[in-house]
Amino acid sequence: MKNQEKGHLRTNIKFFRDVFLLHPNRLFALRATVSMGVLAVPFIIAGLPFFGVTLALGALAGALSETDDHPKGRVKSLSITIFSFFISSFSVGLLNNYTWILGAGFIISTIVFILIGGIGERYRAITFGSVLVGIYAMLGIEISPAWYWQAILLPAGALFHGILTLILIFRNPWRLLDQQMAGGFQALSNYLDKKALLFPSDKQDQEEINKDLALLNINVVNSLERIKNVLNNYGREMKDPGPLNSYLQRFMLLQSLHERAASTHDRHDKLGNSTGQIEILEGFGEMLRQLAHASRSVAENMLTGNRYHHPPALEWISKAIDDKLETMPAEEAQNLILLHHNLHRSHISLLYLDNPEKGTSIPRLRRDERTPLQRLKEQLTFRHPRMRYALRLSITFALGYVLQIYLNLDKGQWVMLTSLFVSQITYSDTRRRLLERLLGTASGIIIGAALLQIFTTPAAQVLLMLGSAMAFFLWLRKKYSVAVIFVTTFVLSAFNLISNDGGINIMIPRLVDTLLGASLSFLTIRFLWPGWQFKRISGLIATALEKNRNYFQEIAQEYQQPSNDDLQYRIARREAHLADNELAQAWNSMRQEPKSKQHIMENALTITYLNHALLSHISALGVHRETNTENYKDIEPIFRQIDRKLTEAGKESTSNEDKFSSDLSELLIELQQQIKQSDTGFKRQQLRLFYNIAATTSKIIDELKRSGINTKNQA
Repeated sequence: MKNQEKGHLRTNIKFFRDVFLLHPNRLFALRATVSMGVLAVPFIIAGLPFFGVTLALGALAGALSETDDHPKGRVKSLSITIFSFFISSFSVGLLNNYTWILGAGFIISTIVFILIGGIGERYRAITFGSVLVGIYAMLGIEISPAWYWQAILLPAGALFHGILTLILIFRNPWRLLDQQMAGGFQALSNYLDKKALLFPSDKQDQEEINKDLALLNINVVNSLERIKNVLNNYGREMKDPGPLNSYLQRFMLLQSLHERAASTHDRHDKLGNSTGQIEILEGFGEMLRQLAHASRSVAENMLTGNRYHHPPALEWISKAIDDKLETMPAEEAQNLILLHHNLHRSHISLLYLDNPEKGTSIPRLRRDERTPLQRLKEQLTFRHPRMRYALRLSITFALGYVLQIYLNLDKGQWVMLTSLFVSQITYSDTRRRLLERLLGTASGIIIGAALLQIFTTPAAQVLLMLGSAMAFFLWLRKKYSVAVIFVTTFVLSAFNLISNDGGINIMIPRLVDTLLGASLSFLTIRFLWPGWQFKRISGLIATALEKNRNYFQEIAQEYQQPSNDDLQYRIARREAHLADNELAQAWNSMRQEPKSKQHIMENALTITYLNHALLSHISALGVHRETNTENYKDIEPIFRQIDRKLTEAGKESTSNEDKFSSDLSELLIELQQQIKQSDTGFKRQQLRLFYNIAATTSKIIDELKRSGINTKNQA
């Protein structure tokens, strides 16, 4: 009997691990829903649905305002959150009878909150939640028993959720860091899986795969940024940073794995077409898939604490490739040796994941040394995107508020609520949110109306409300349009609990208000400082080329004199990837803009693709910086020449200067001759890397000349 009970316990633990621990979004949704349920159910049973639903809304806003912070930092953030929620809801109740003062105060406070949110991630979520609570208070003030109740209930709901979260966090203080680190390894595994499709592949397939890789690279780099920020947050709150060392080592490992994964040693259609070479390419593809599997295993290790098991297949695949390379003619094998060396080093790094002696060194991290006041002052200019966003959103709120009053809209505050969720900093993001919000709301109203005919009792409607809340949080970070469906059914069921048939009665007003709010958001972003991407693209190209050059210079420095602390090298690498990401995102956003604003669309795509290829080739040179650096004097002139061309491409107009193409042609011819004269081995492979960097730089310059894009004084 005891063995049977132990078996059931193990089964339940495994179920919880598979369903929740391995999926942080599910755990977040469960925690938020439990908070809302614990707050709402007793009051609804007691016949006080307004109190229960308002507390639940406070918990919902509190969940949306959570910050990525150390437990001590979470306490500070929670204090700021509760204070902000109180001020926001108290002001609405106090000024409810003074319509225009309330409207003016809400609009001005929106600008202030948005700008404070630009100080950092800790403030961004809190200030968004504060604006949201203000709109919730406007929605509920008419049915509130007294003007002050929402100023008590909304912050109290957020406080309860925050305390519950803190209890769980203090039981496992490292959970947040584990989740962020796991997200980084998961993003890397997706990138590796996609890259495996290149081995082998034809030229036509490679173009599509490389486009997908550029977008997946955005996810990896963004994950690295989030991890760095959380590590710095933890470091600021800890007196003894010693326990962070293992996380810093894994962060360093993730960076090096990403650099190797992002590197391109040669054009994939040139790697080989003989039977032996194709077999090796297939081996590389399988090795990348196994590395992706290993990265997912590291993510699982971070989330569950289970021991990491290194895939045994990696060792024998690597050995098989090595044996095959030894039997091949040196001329055929030399293009593949560096690539194998790169993948083998990734395998070794993961193999010694938990071995501190053979693992990576503990890095220093660069922190943002600006004070909150300095960061706030930087936004106080009309040219800053966040200032423009704050003004646009406040104007949208002002228009929605006026329409609500003069058209006497039923629950007209939903116009502002829709605008809050739809309005984004860029035109493309706003347009995408607009469509998702409209489709989600319309679908949610239809589904909600049908469900309310089925869930007719208060108990059933409580289940519908909490189930909708759970589904909303589950989909919020995955697919916003689906999340909107469930938040709509949540609202309908909540209002039905407060007032019989209240949910049914608000369906049409909610749809009308959603249409109005979405339309206002679209009109403001369309005509007020939309920030068309074609106006930014030349500056982004110049910045990307400049950051690639800085990265290239740091590699030269490492070749000349390897350093024990490569902080400057990692900063240069990070900034190059961030600039590449911003360029790729700008091109992706341009696709969502009006046809009349899609200037230089094809040229921008070509340059974006070539810049990512250039970064990949530079990364390939970087991953081998610790190998055979004795010959730096021989390759120093090549470093200097390529560095000069990268400078010219990033800083000068290329429209009327043919000298760039001829100068690079001479360098390419010289490199080809050196490659032919060199013996097979590392030196020859190294020269090929230089050739690829120079050739890609030449293509970028040619494309800049053809397109007429002027990068002069843009960087």
